[in-house]
Amino acid sequence: MNATPEPGPGPGPDSASPLAQYRRFLERGQLGYQLDEDGRALFFPRVAAPAGYRGALRWAASAGLGTVYATTWIAPKAEAPYNVALIDMDEGFRLMSRVEGLAPGDVKIGLRVTMRVHPAAGDDDPYPVFVPLDAPAAGAAR
Repeated sequence: MNATPEPGPGPGPDSASPLAQYRRFLERGQLGYQLDEDGRALFFPRVAAPAGYRGALRWAASAGLGTVYATTWIAPKAEAPYNVALIDMDEGFRLMSRVEGLAPGDVKIGLRVTMRVHPAAGDDDPYPVFVPLDAPAAGAAR
C-alpha cells in the first residue's frame, strides 16, 4: 500500500463522526479511507474495525487511482442513461461510483480510472466520481 496515513481531518481523532471526516477529505479533493492496525484498507468509513480486522482505525488519503472491477448502465425513462461501477482502488479497497467522460456502455471492466470530486450541490454532499486515466484533467464533475 502506497498511501501515506494522515491524521484525522478534524481537531482530534474523536472530534467528528467517520462520515464527517470522510466528507472533509472530499471537500479537500481527496478520497479518504481507513486502515486497520495491520495496514489493511477499509471503506466505507466506520467507527470500529469489523470482524477480521484489528485495532484502532486511522485515516489515509488515496492516490485516487483505480480499475473498473464491474460495471452496468441504467436508462431511466425520459432521462439520460448513466453507468454504475465498482472501482478497485490501488490501495486495496473497493467502492461503488460512476465513470464520467465516456458513454455508459463504453465503460469496460479493467479500465484504469482516476478520482475527482463531484462538488456538493443543494442537499447533496460531495462524492467521488471517476474519469478514464488518460482523460484530460478537468475541474469539477458534471
